[in-house]
Amino acid sequence: MKTRFSSLVAIKKDAMQKRERELQQALQNQERAKEALRNSQQELQKIEQPHSGSMAQLLANRTLLSRQREIIQHNEEWLEFTKQELQKAKEALKAAMIEYEKFKYLELQEIEKVLKAQKIAEVKRLDEVALMTFGKKEPHNKRKAS
Repeated sequence: MKTRFSSLVAIKKDAMQKRERELQQALQNQERAKEALRNSQQELQKIEQPHSGSMAQLLANRTLLSRQREIIQHNEEWLEFTKQELQKAKEALKAAMIEYEKFKYLELQEIEKVLKAQKIAEVKRLDEVALMTFGKKEPHNKRKAS
């Protein structure tokens, strides 16, 4: 049954579904960030410390370690950013769900109101039919009795 809230309910439902997709995307981004952090930490563990060699090799190794630590720091920042984005997405979804439920409730109230009015109209119509039928049968019965 269409009510004045039906189109709003559809819009709010679409908005809620969009927020759900955004939440799923935020979860995927967070998982990618976690994986990148794990991988960069594993790469750091793979780098071996030289115990001997030229100064150039030692400096190159130190630069490699420094760069890997920068990558780890970047991935940690990325992970923190994705956590914040995930939190924002959850809050937006919650707000969208509340809006959807609010308009869905108003739509149901409107439907109940219309159905109640229809039932009252049906009862009145049946009462009128009953009165008309009762009124027609009674004079007919009196004629037979006479």
